[in-house]
Amino acid sequence: MKPIQVGLLGIGTVGSGTFKVLQRNQQEILRRAGRGIEITMVADLDVERARGIVGDGVQVVADARQVIANPEIDIVVELIGGYGIAKALVLEAIAAGKHVVTANKALLAVHGSEIFAAARAKGVTVAFEAAVAGGIPIIKALREGLTANRIEWIAGIINGTTNFILSEMRDKGLDFDVVLKEAQRLGYAEADPTFDIEGVDAAHKATLMSALAFGIPVQFDKAHVEGITHLSATDIRYAEQLGYRIKLLGITKRREGGIELRVHPTLIPAKRLIANVEGAMNAVVVQGDAVGTTLYYGKGAGAEPTASAVVADLVDITRLATADPDHRVPHLAFQPDALADTPILPIAQVQTAFYLRLRVADEAGVLSRITTILAENDISIDAVLQRESAEGEKQTDLIILTHETVEGRMRTALAAMQALSSVLAPIVSLRKEELA
Repeated sequence: MKPIQVGLLGIGTVGSGTFKVLQRNQQEILRRAGRGIEITMVADLDVERARGIVGDGVQVVADARQVIANPEIDIVVELIGGYGIAKALVLEAIAAGKHVVTANKALLAVHGSEIFAAARAKGVTVAFEAAVAGGIPIIKALREGLTANRIEWIAGIINGTTNFILSEMRDKGLDFDVVLKEAQRLGYAEADPTFDIEGVDAAHKATLMSALAFGIPVQFDKAHVEGITHLSATDIRYAEQLGYRIKLLGITKRREGGIELRVHPTLIPAKRLIANVEGAMNAVVVQGDAVGTTLYYGKGAGAEPTASAVVADLVDITRLATADPDHRVPHLAFQPDALADTPILPIAQVQTAFYLRLRVADEAGVLSRITTILAENDISIDAVLQRESAEGEKQTDLIILTHETVEGRMRTALAAMQALSSVLAPIVSLRKEELA
């Protein structure tokens, strides 16, 4: 049988990794797919560099639309990234009747509904395993492996850059700005790391996992997103003393009134496996009603880990290329006409526990006034820690862990506590998840 012909749009880090993995493991892939898979055409603006990677046996062009227009190409792999030209090319490939494989989480998180609808109308597949957590097969797990389950919640470390920074801050006691510069020097962070450190990249991925888990459209614009730029080594140290570690988590939960979708720094009990994921590694915890808690761990980025996911998608499409489109695995796990309109809850309605750090005057009655405000807002206290402040003898750091509460109540309580004359600095508040 004639091999499946693949056209590659962009041959940077992931593209070159994909080419190398396909070349190196072609016999294993043939045995699994039942048909050969060959990259026969590559589009890249740097034609000479691309030729140096793929050699003479592959046609290299500068114009991606030449790949899409080639009738011999069965699958288009989009590895350009971003929302602009990538969206246009993906939609053009679908219109031309090509299957699409992409690692572009930003594109799918923002424009996924339009892209999946176009693919369904044309009877082609859009596969995106590489869009979330690199080499970890979390998309396949959610879409197929856990399909018997009612998913209750997902929590993931899904950005390696921020996890590396937080690991270094904890290990070395350094503040964010110092560690960010080191991460950039080592190549873990981009020259412009905004998408990573502000939580946007993680939110793109959490949006896709939420849609797969709960059978809802992708709704990135409804996600609550916070990054790690304001985290201090002080809070990481205090969290450690209380038995917690701070990680940037993408969290999505099923609640009675809707779905929580949020990304923010989170305290996790140090005894949880995910709390011990260090460096640039990724991990995702999924809670299902039948299977219980499952953990998926591995490299979330890099040439060959991400290429592993791209090639897995190529194999899946090759196996299903002749299948009736109506009997393929749906893009978002649920049948298109069965997607729910369950709302994404605003952050004020989210339920979570909190870590609070208040710098207060070291005088009688301060703790009593603070606990009274919390009680008035129906917020119960789990633990209290008091430490001498580095700012002076007449100040102290008061650290409070609360039980779970509605975020709107906590915001009201924070405003009242901040207004106290005995509170000497802006209150630090972080969310806490037990992930039990």
